[in-house]
Amino acid sequence: MTGPRTVLISGASVSGPALAYWLHRAGFAVTVVEKADALRGGGYPVDIRGTATEVIRRTGLWPRLREAHIGPRRATFLDAAGRTVASLRATPDEGEPRDLEIRRGDLADALYGLVRDDVEFLFGDRVSRFDPAAHGVDVTFRSGGQATYDLVIGADGMHSATRAALFGPEDRFHRYLGYCFALFTLPNPGHLHRELVLWNTPGKAAALYAVGDAPEVHGFLTFHRPEPPHDALRDPGAQRDLVASVFADEGWEVPRLVAALCDADDLFFDTAGQIRMPHWSRGRVALVGDAAYAPSFLTGQGTSLALSGAYVLAHALAAHRDPTAAFAAYERGMRPYVTANQALVDQGGATLFPTTERALEQRNARLRTLGTMPSAPSRPAHTALTLPDYDGPAAPSSGVTRARPVR
Repeated sequence: MTGPRTVLISGASVSGPALAYWLHRAGFAVTVVEKADALRGGGYPVDIRGTATEVIRRTGLWPRLREAHIGPRRATFLDAAGRTVASLRATPDEGEPRDLEIRRGDLADALYGLVRDDVEFLFGDRVSRFDPAAHGVDVTFRSGGQATYDLVIGADGMHSATRAALFGPEDRFHRYLGYCFALFTLPNPGHLHRELVLWNTPGKAAALYAVGDAPEVHGFLTFHRPEPPHDALRDPGAQRDLVASVFADEGWEVPRLVAALCDADDLFFDTAGQIRMPHWSRGRVALVGDAAYAPSFLTGQGTSLALSGAYVLAHALAAHRDPTAAFAAYERGMRPYVTANQALVDQGGATLFPTTERALEQRNARLRTLGTMPSAPSRPAHTALTLPDYDGPAAPSSGVTRARPVR
């Protein structure tokens, strides 16, 4: 009797646990390896829109995540001197929300809770080498452990080590979008509650975002730069110095934000960019989520693509025992949806972070005509994917099945 097919997933943020859930449901034996020592909590707010909301409903997590919804009640826009351009209250919720905005950590925790009893998790470890073979993929972990899996999936984010090992350096696939950004937390100044405050000058923006009653708020600094700062991308000290120099002598609360960034122990600095690849798989190894098709935070669709991609990939693997056929079906199903959502990037950047005085004046003029925050538009790209249906009931919970040792 043939045992269940074994899958190693690298990455335990969003797409990794989501894929693990759907693969376990289809009868696979799944292992997830994560370089962090534990599940990462907290984190910045993320959006779940369109097709991805149906993915969440099919997991049964919608009621829980509906309670975790943190959409802002007010958005205030400021000019260079800190004067109010517009202060827009949110339209009151009426019934069930169409989309969700939640903390990334709340989503990751909910997905982990679905599978922690049925999937093997290896925290504090990572893949150091994988060798495709006729019988599967021989994997060596940094800890020294070895095992063979039928399939390996990279769900390890925009700077995916799986992608680099399989396809080569990131710069082959990375499309820089002209912005750098820094995310961090800092003490709430005391008056912000479920509110976004956004300060702009041409090519620069600073924001405070309070998502609830927490004593901390999210800080955000972004700036336009024609070329990416390669020397700073892997050096936290250089990142702090770069941001401090860009925002030197600016007004409003910017000096406080820069000081908080310099002291933050949770600083996340990166460039706004996309991953665009001609193919997302090779042999028995494939990529999902940001590792394959990061759309950039400027689209607001990274989490939605990750959730939808995990669903489509799992369905394809369940429907096709041959990996080549499965991965081809995955790409056929996802590619148009990915392309449509990556194309949204220009709309997001132009609205939030105008790079010229004229563009900023035009944006502010539009804001002054509004009394309430406009609802996020339901764009055709958000629903440009019809989910296939799973056949049969969910796989029963029967404990963790582990991969076989390397032959």
